[in-house]
Amino acid sequence: MRLDWEIAKLGWRRYAAYPWATAAGIFTNTVFGFIQAYILLAVYRHRSDVGGYDTADTLTYVWLAQALIMTVYMFGWQELALRIRDGSIATDLARPLDPQRYWLAYDLGRAPYHFIFRGVLPFAVGALVFRLHYPSVPNALAFVVSVALAVVVSLGFRFLYNSSAFWLIDVRGVMMVSLTLSLFLSGMVMPLAFFPGWLRTLAHALPFASIMQTPIDIWLGKHHGAALVGVMALQAFWALVFLGLGRLTLRAGARRLVVQGG
Repeated sequence: MRLDWEIAKLGWRRYAAYPWATAAGIFTNTVFGFIQAYILLAVYRHRSDVGGYDTADTLTYVWLAQALIMTVYMFGWQELALRIRDGSIATDLARPLDPQRYWLAYDLGRAPYHFIFRGVLPFAVGALVFRLHYPSVPNALAFVVSVALAVVVSLGFRFLYNSSAFWLIDVRGVMMVSLTLSLFLSGMVMPLAFFPGWLRTLAHALPFASIMQTPIDIWLGKHHGAALVGVMALQAFWALVFLGLGRLTLRAGARRLVVQGG
């Protein structure tokens, strides 16, 4: 556990070393938050409810999504694929520390930094301009646990599609398809409540909702009692599935790995 803690601190320090990048990210998330908020507000011009979401629910969703987008790291992580491509993975596999464990610990250190320093301020700006919903204390605690599970699900999925570099010369196509699916079906583009009934049901059955939609619904108090336990258990299930698949893929890739003819 001490090793995992030190790796997590490394993940925090790496991004803390670039405060201007964080400031630029805060500005970008805030601008996109206003754009998305006013686009979705237009939906409510002639109605008061969409899929169980009222105006305040939707606005809260928008600003929480902007707060979480880098916390769960929705965009373009490709560090594992690059290490496979340039052969650095051979060094990683020779170390006593498992690469999947390393990246999981690293991501769990990175995520709090992005939530605190890149997520809180855009949400606060949104809260100053719009009327947002705030959770009860139990829901706030459940939200924190759910976000942690979302980070693990996200890392598991990213690790899995990055591992395709063991077999593909260029993984950009796989990464683009994976990114498009995760953004659309996680609820990042818009709340899944806005989807048609059949697509909403499908999206909730897939793992991507566990990355964005589930934590936000918990904040909004959409789940109670057994339903709350159920959605968090589903997050844990998808986290284990992705980590398990990543483990199998890493093992298979390591068997076929050829570095400098060896």
